[in-house]
Amino acid sequence: MDISDRNLERLIERFHLLDPAQLAEARLEMEKSKSGTGLQSVLLNLGYLKEEDLLRASAEHLGIPYVDVEGLSPEPAVVLLVPEELALSKGVLALERQGQQLVCAMQDPNDVVTQDLIQRRARVTVVPHLAARGAILKKLADYHDHYKVAVVEHLMKTVRDQGRELTQQIGLNIQSIESVTEQAPIIRAVNLIIIGALLKRASDIHLVPEKQTLKVKYRVDGVLQDEQSLSMADAPAVIARIKVMSKLDISERRLPQDGAFQILLEGREIDFRVAVTPTIFGEKMVLRVLDKSGIVLGLDHLGFGADQLRGFKQQIHRPHGIILIVGPTGSGKTTTLYAALNILNTGDKNITTVEDPVEYKIEGLTQIQTHSEIGLDFAAALRSILRQDPDVVLIGEIRDQETTEIAVRAALTGHLVFATLHTNDASSAVSRLTEMGAEPFLVASALRCALSQRLVRNICPQCRESYDLPAELAPRLRDSFGNLPPAGTKLWRGRGCNYCFHTGYRGRSAVSELLVVDEAIRGRIAARGSSVEMQSLALAAGMKSMYQDGVDKVLKGVTTLEEILEVAEDLA
Repeated sequence: MDISDRNLERLIERFHLLDPAQLAEARLEMEKSKSGTGLQSVLLNLGYLKEEDLLRASAEHLGIPYVDVEGLSPEPAVVLLVPEELALSKGVLALERQGQQLVCAMQDPNDVVTQDLIQRRARVTVVPHLAARGAILKKLADYHDHYKVAVVEHLMKTVRDQGRELTQQIGLNIQSIESVTEQAPIIRAVNLIIIGALLKRASDIHLVPEKQTLKVKYRVDGVLQDEQSLSMADAPAVIARIKVMSKLDISERRLPQDGAFQILLEGREIDFRVAVTPTIFGEKMVLRVLDKSGIVLGLDHLGFGADQLRGFKQQIHRPHGIILIVGPTGSGKTTTLYAALNILNTGDKNITTVEDPVEYKIEGLTQIQTHSEIGLDFAAALRSILRQDPDVVLIGEIRDQETTEIAVRAALTGHLVFATLHTNDASSAVSRLTEMGAEPFLVASALRCALSQRLVRNICPQCRESYDLPAELAPRLRDSFGNLPPAGTKLWRGRGCNYCFHTGYRGRSAVSELLVVDEAIRGRIAARGSSVEMQSLALAAGMKSMYQDGVDKVLKGVTTLEEILEVAEDLA
């Protein structure tokens, strides 16, 4: 809640929030900065005033309750009474419905326009409580999936009743494909496949031809699941419809093809990248679902541990150097990169990306799609970019010596370079740059950090249950000092329910390790040290290994031990 300087001084005097010397020092700091920073920001930055104390005093002054939403878990049905866009933009979290009254935590309880919008939509009377904007937004992120499910369930009902109307509603041009698929059942089938994937938060849709059926599979939280089977008699029409949506040649069935299309879902743009390849039973099609809302949440909501998150944020604000994100395909590298760029994308920096392919189109970034067939590869694009005065450069993947050398040179000449590599851990990424031909002493000067990550499934919050840690598994959960977990330690798992589609898991989090290049590691890079040596130096300097980060998440009840053993046991 922003408070004018005059009103803030009145609050300070009435509630004795500061002593006069601190207030005088804050005023001097305001005069020195000459940046127009308000008294509230100066006091908070100096640490003389805590946000919670200020909010409590403001609430008492206004005669309304103050609420700390961090420890609350309001019912999803109540939270969803306020549309997500309105809730995020105005800082509103619905907490409880009491008859015709709706208790709402608000960043600005005096915002009567927002209250009126909520009252007209939900047909309730808003009872405002004051809360911190940051805490409200953090809690709203926990309900992001609920908002998505509510939207898609509404559309699912619509598609069952009105197949063609839904096609128009989500932005697909059906006029151009009437000649290909005249029958309404095919239209409904494709719509249900697409919307079913969105309902289940699938990252990929697989249409797999078999001898007698076309299998529909969804990849949910990294796991491929059978969804339904269609008759092979309908398969050509289903494939043809999606081909036309993707601007592909419907007559070509012998060669692979790649395309894309986009739908608009309740104002949200969702892109689909389509790949078709011939098989002995017909054409197989895979649709990658690219939902921009997944990267809008930011780094704070990707599941990184507090230490890794703090260290990584420090590195991305460095003025120059190379920041590597490493891991296998499907480990969330692209999401992490874009979440980092979102922080830097403030309009005062020239940010340019070179990608193959461009997965997310982000306003404010200059994005370049490589085309190796015409000579526009990563190296050629980078040479051009560096002549256009960039501040930040993102390289989709460092693949060869030339790209490596240009990236290192860019970092040494004052640019901040983000890039990905396919390596198993952070220390291997450091040595990989020298193995690809870059001079070790240059890599030592250019490299700032390497973040290695994997994705693990989160335990479903609706059906999670605790159980006693089996004695035989205790050695797997040693901490970084080798200590066993205490007796009576509880672990968590999901029973399976409708919310998680009976898998016991819902959503994914990152497990990671962050290797920051300090003087000791810089010396080993210059001396062509091995990845084992650098791993040892990083651990000695306080780096938490990926496996240990996973163990922490198991003990906190975020994920299961089985998930950690599957993705990171070899990195223990």
